[in-house]
Amino acid sequence: MADAKPSHASKPDGATGVLVLASGEVVWGRGFGAEGQAVGEVCFHTAMTGYQEIMTDPSFAGQIITFTFPHIGNVGANPDDIEADAPHALGMIVREDVTAPSNFRAVENLDGWMRRHARIGLSGIDTRALTRRIRASGAPNGVVAHSAAGEFDLDALLDMARAWPGLEGMDLAKTVSTETHYAWGQTREGGPWRLGFGYGTQGDDARPHVVAIDYGSKHNIFRNLVHAGAKVSVLPATATFEQVMALAPDGIFLSNGPGDPAATGEDAVPVIRQLLDTGKPLFGICLGHQLLALAVGARTTKMFQGHRGANHPVKRVGANGATEQVEITSMNHGFAVERDSLPANVRETHVSLFDGSNAGLELTDRPAFSVQYHPEASPGPQDSLYLFEKFVGSLR
Repeated sequence: MADAKPSHASKPDGATGVLVLASGEVVWGRGFGAEGQAVGEVCFHTAMTGYQEIMTDPSFAGQIITFTFPHIGNVGANPDDIEADAPHALGMIVREDVTAPSNFRAVENLDGWMRRHARIGLSGIDTRALTRRIRASGAPNGVVAHSAAGEFDLDALLDMARAWPGLEGMDLAKTVSTETHYAWGQTREGGPWRLGFGYGTQGDDARPHVVAIDYGSKHNIFRNLVHAGAKVSVLPATATFEQVMALAPDGIFLSNGPGDPAATGEDAVPVIRQLLDTGKPLFGICLGHQLLALAVGARTTKMFQGHRGANHPVKRVGANGATEQVEITSMNHGFAVERDSLPANVRETHVSLFDGSNAGLELTDRPAFSVQYHPEASPGPQDSLYLFEKFVGSLR
């Protein structure tokens, strides 16, 4: 398959979109959103809701998302259901054509939203077959392309897919992080959104101060930190130890983000080690979880297909090793912490019930903990919101 060439003769009538995998496989469909092409890792996501939140999650930088739920786009798009200022996923692959929105909150259709943000969509795809392919062979590199005229240079698209190096070894956090320091709640909305009320406010300056390092953060993380009682300041992924401490934090937060944690960790891990030495409480999510693990001497590895969905069961493990509870969680990661690499001063607190991989840790000698999943949801269940209360409560 490595030398396979795509077949021009297989193009069906009316095809205006195509997915070309590095293996030479070609999948035809109908394009929507922006015209053009984008190259990245092709993954799948099993959530039934929240496609806007998923597309705008910075953790999806460098990826093309296959949605397993067939009806994507039927509630349209609105300015509230976003997790960053613009989409970070490169494109989306869906089963059914995007229909006109049918939701009172919609202000535009998904096709227009994708076009406005220069993101490519491909519909009419057997997403079940593509998902099964990813599950069997791993997440492939590929190019998704859209041409209203139906004109494609398949050989050039194949060369593009094969030339893309893949996510392993990529430090993408710097490309999606904020470039400047800002105070959350002053320049952006404060707490979580509620129907009929909008977003909450941050509150007064007497609240404990959380300094968040933004490796590609989702807005709802900061909203939930505010809701739990903190005020939040945000720094870029490149922040130094001195820059963090200059803000006089009561606690430090390490955000989610895209790419290979080992690559991001080359700059981030020395800073995190210094922050741990201050004894201030520290909380990490997703990439922040992986970076904390690297900082204490553990290892991370690229997963075969990753975890991406809003229904992932996670076992919470007590200090005595007994199962305390099962949480249904939202996940989005293609790298994982190797369980057998955790040092003696680290306790595993959460385990994925899908594959037994590590989903949380806690240091026994310093006030630091992290989880691999997304307790803030958006989209997903809210079983794990207690983690924000745990962290902010430790700052009082």
